[in-house]
Amino acid sequence: MDRNKFPKRKPTRLQNYDYSSPGAYFITICTQGKKCILSDIVGEGSPLPYERPTLSLHIAPGTYAVSPVPELTRYGEIVDGLIKIIPVKYNSVFVDRYVIMPNHIHVLLSVIPSDNSGRGDPSPTATVSIERITGWLKYQATKEINAVRQTPGERVFQRSFYDHVIRCRDDYDEIYKYIAENPLKWQSDCFYTH
Repeated sequence: MDRNKFPKRKPTRLQNYDYSSPGAYFITICTQGKKCILSDIVGEGSPLPYERPTLSLHIAPGTYAVSPVPELTRYGEIVDGLIKIIPVKYNSVFVDRYVIMPNHIHVLLSVIPSDNSGRGDPSPTATVSIERITGWLKYQATKEINAVRQTPGERVFQRSFYDHVIRCRDDYDEIYKYIAENPLKWQSDCFYTH
């Protein structure tokens, strides 16, 4: 797989596609100016020194390698908490997998058919859409991050986001793997900055 295939897509929407349709979606949200504020990639082979045990991957019988993983900053922890409550806020949405990289977030989520778009939502009969979910996540994270760093009104994320509509099981599996392996390939990632 071309590991840069998905993030390099321009933030454009498919014409005439209903982004509230049931299905799976791959979302990438970048920080403003691609500033590395959400996490640090730590572990053996990462840009930062290995200081403590992280995720171990079994390579061959009797052989293990410690792989790079994201170590969340305070701002990354805020984003992590919000991603975890997406299925609570929008009961027709499941977060299948996600990773919080230093300057971007990848989220693979599924929208299922539902009569109710969100719990606690001011407009519970409104349709859940990828734009709405992403907008809520960016708004809440920006509000909370700016409260912590005392920078009201400062932009935390880029205005738009990248999306990819999952079209088949192979596509889903490829993206699921891409998200899992993203920290391993951070130094060659198209969003990499140091």
